[in-house]
Amino acid sequence: MTIEVKVPVLPESVSDATIATWHKKAGDAVSRDENLVDLETDKVVLEVPATADGVLKEIKFETGDTVNSEQVIALIEEGAAPTKDESKDETPATQDQTEDGKKPDDGKKNTTSAKPSAAKGPSNGKNQDLSPAGRRVASEEGIDANSVDGTGRGGRVTKEDLVTRGKSGVSVPAPAPSGPRPEERVPMTRIRKRIAERLMQSKDSIAMLTSFNEVNLAQVKQLRKDFGEKFQAEHGVKLGFMSFFVKAVCEALKRHPVVNASVDGEDIIYRGYQDISIAVSTEKGLVTPVLRDAQDMSFAEIERAIGEYAQKARAGKLSLDDLQGGTFTITNGGTFGSLLSTPIVNPPQSAILGMHTIKDRAIVEHGQVIAAPMMYIAISYDHRIIDGKDAVLFLVDIKDQLENPQRMLLGL
Repeated sequence: MTIEVKVPVLPESVSDATIATWHKKAGDAVSRDENLVDLETDKVVLEVPATADGVLKEIKFETGDTVNSEQVIALIEEGAAPTKDESKDETPATQDQTEDGKKPDDGKKNTTSAKPSAAKGPSNGKNQDLSPAGRRVASEEGIDANSVDGTGRGGRVTKEDLVTRGKSGVSVPAPAPSGPRPEERVPMTRIRKRIAERLMQSKDSIAMLTSFNEVNLAQVKQLRKDFGEKFQAEHGVKLGFMSFFVKAVCEALKRHPVVNASVDGEDIIYRGYQDISIAVSTEKGLVTPVLRDAQDMSFAEIERAIGEYAQKARAGKLSLDDLQGGTFTITNGGTFGSLLSTPIVNPPQSAILGMHTIKDRAIVEHGQVIAAPMMYIAISYDHRIIDGKDAVLFLVDIKDQLENPQRMLLGL
């Protein structure tokens, strides 16, 4: 029985997908639920598993092809056994071999496969390659262009070479590469192209501004020290910094709802809930899975959800539903050592909070200079609907909660 392998149903926000990687080839045995191919969309990589045991009979689309929702991309012959590919035992012919494995002996050299020699600049007749301006300089200065080492493409003599020679009387040799200079051109992945489009959309459609503040995290660190082990024993996850920031953001968004709003044409949409997007770095780029109704989540639920999202993101297992929506984003450049940055708003959201690395710095507290674990925080926001006052007060609210964590525990 022949079974069709189809592209999964894609949501309305995703128009098509690209064949990223085939893990099997025609004639291979496949097992039920074994991943056959990776499909890359604008947001995630989808796995398409085999629906039965058998043999992959036919592949209808190759790597790089674009496919649509529910399109047939391959056929499986259920219950069939793979046939031996006898060509695997043969030595493939090279450019210098015939099919019987012998080198041709026709007395001719294969010139098409020879590597071209490195391009060299002209050794004479350089006057013919000079621009009008170059010929004028050569004439006025009485310089023989053939005696000048050129720095232009292919060793050609430029006007600047002649001017330098005229001033110094000495030809400046063209710089020579000191070693290999490899380059590689690869196409952008669908996810990377989408990220680029979103960043340009943010740049072109949002009047973005960034404000900064700093937070003393001594109290948060003490809480983690005092209750970290008990927290992990009770909930099975570590008590990290991110849950404190998520809770602080949710409380601040309640008091400053415009920061949680978005622009829709000439309207402003205010939301009475907080769906917090958490930026996660992967090999394919930055993704932002969403903590839905984060305002109702406990510290343990936040930490557990973030940990699960991070694992899924790095394994390429995030679903489209995981990435849909989000009313506000938190990104933590401090994970990589960033001291300060200006995060970019993720439209249609209107603001994003940037966390950074924690550094012990000297501060004045109660008239005394002490060392404290300080973090710079930043909020980038859409100035079309969020005034500077709202953004600054929002950031101060977060600072006050983190420096007095009992406030967020009590909802103050």
